[in-house]
Amino acid sequence: MEIVVDDLSGPQIAEFLREHLAEMRSLTPPESTHALDLDGLRGPDVTFWSVMDGDAVVGCGAIKRLDAEHAELKSMRTAATRKRSGIASKLLEHILVEAKRMGFTRLSLETGSADFFLPARKLYERFGFDYCEPFGDYGPDPNSVFMTRSL
Repeated sequence: MEIVVDDLSGPQIAEFLREHLAEMRSLTPPESTHALDLDGLRGPDVTFWSVMDGDAVVGCGAIKRLDAEHAELKSMRTAATRKRSGIASKLLEHILVEAKRMGFTRLSLETGSADFFLPARKLYERFGFDYCEPFGDYGPDPNSVFMTRSL
């Protein structure tokens, strides 16, 4: 398994992200779905990583710069056939190291409040994220949970 910075130009990652967006939209009302689409992830303020197992994309994640010290974790996803195999933990560990290397001192995230998102929330708790108030452009939302941690 290899974690690589991805320029999002390949058809495989485009399909992986299309599935991600479709799943998020099926679980969350439109006004509470904050997943970035392909164009949003290609922004200059975003660094995106794919987790590759040979030629297969098995996971992804990104950080979006909010300001010089604060970034947001975005688009964390593991392939359905590979959930609970350690991919998300390895990727999150990698992103935390890279975010700190990039000079960020805080990393925050928004995830869903529904039971579907419980494994993600447990993962973030294990990595030291604490629950917090909405940050950045987010407002209170019963479908969202906000978490943050210092780097």
